Amino acid sequence: MPQDARLERLLDFLRRSPTPWHATANMAERLEAEGYRRLDETRPWRLTPGEKVYVTRNESSIIAMQLPTGGLSALRMIGAHTDSPGLRLKPHAAQTAAGWLQLGVEVYGGALLAPWFDRDLGLAGRVHVRHPDGRLEGLLLHVDRAVAIIPSLAIHLDREANNGRAINAQTEMAPVLLQGGGNADLERLLRDWLAAEHGLEEVEVIDFELAFHDMQPPARVGVEGELIASARLDNLLSCFIGLEALLESDGTQGALLVANDHEEVGSASACGAQGPFLGDVLRRVNAQLGEGSEEDYIRLIQASRMISCDNAHALHPNFRDKHDAAHGPALNGGPVIKVNANQRYATNSATAALFRELCREADVPVQTFVTRADMGCGSTIGPITATELGVPTLDVGVPQWAMHSIRETAGSQDVAHLARVLTAFVNRAELP
Repeated sequence: MPQDARLERLLDFLRRSPTPWHATANMAERLEAEGYRRLDETRPWRLTPGEKVYVTRNESSIIAMQLPTGGLSALRMIGAHTDSPGLRLKPHAAQTAAGWLQLGVEVYGGALLAPWFDRDLGLAGRVHVRHPDGRLEGLLLHVDRAVAIIPSLAIHLDREANNGRAINAQTEMAPVLLQGGGNADLERLLRDWLAAEHGLEEVEVIDFELAFHDMQPPARVGVEGELIASARLDNLLSCFIGLEALLESDGTQGALLVANDHEEVGSASACGAQGPFLGDVLRRVNAQLGEGSEEDYIRLIQASRMISCDNAHALHPNFRDKHDAAHGPALNGGPVIKVNANQRYATNSATAALFRELCREADVPVQTFVTRADMGCGSTIGPITATELGVPTLDVGVPQWAMHSIRETAGSQDVAHLARVLTAFVNRAELP
């Protein structure tokens, strides 16, 4: 497959997915275009061997399944997450200062705050409205133009700005929205934006989950286009690559892609990796295509394998001392196996050996990341999914710079690298 076409699809997906709800909707749209049938968790399921189906929860998490044509004996699972750190509106967001309408924000996840200043910001998320007939409806909103900014304080008024001064998210990061605006203007603006996007004129805004997003579009960067720069690479890049692998597979094996919300805040939710979403779906599939017993379910889980995909820290040319000297992944150097003895990553030698073999078969280079012994280590949905299900799991990811910034950077060649390996995984007839 021409890689330029794949990268264009990636950039389009990133641009159209400013929130987990939009990412899930865009993944669902592409799955349906490829013949996947949507399932409703509140309705009875009728599954057929060889069928392709998907299901969402909270409109922000998604599971897509390629059901085997034969017996349900093992699943090749790919995991990712749809959420990214950022700034989300508080319920009573409107506030005024110095003649400006500003919006109070809450920091979602471990966001790198400094890059949010002086950026053109749009607004997106989910809004629930009441129609004139009393009907409630949830709608996606994507204000795809610059409507706000968080202005920096001039260096002349803050001589310590370049000396590592702390940022107070409560008092210093309320975006500026409208000159002369008041508390009533936010609801008016929301109605205007809903009218423009959905053609709804007479609705009342009841509640919302909204977040700011960077208006600078995703781009290829570098003299040779070696880099991809975008918001939300962590972890929409893995969502995209996992979806590509599933859709490019030959369809012969049982396979599953799960993209959970709320990873950046601990995964403890009904649709997060610590919640029951994946287990609920697998039990329903096993009840119809397997023998349906608890023993049969456990056998299915133990015969399956999960590759948890979440980006890895690439070696930074300006901060090489932040990596262990023997474990500094390079951009465009291939996918990274993530290892942590304290189980912050789920990788063990058996699951790592499977991935190394897949890379060998796909002719893809592979790298390894272990954090420095004197630094803390992040985590992923991998250990959580392994704990909840018991499925043998490993953690891998595309190397990237500036993780949790408003704009992150990855290698353009690594998109194809990981896609090839994951496709080989989904197509693999035997799992060790």
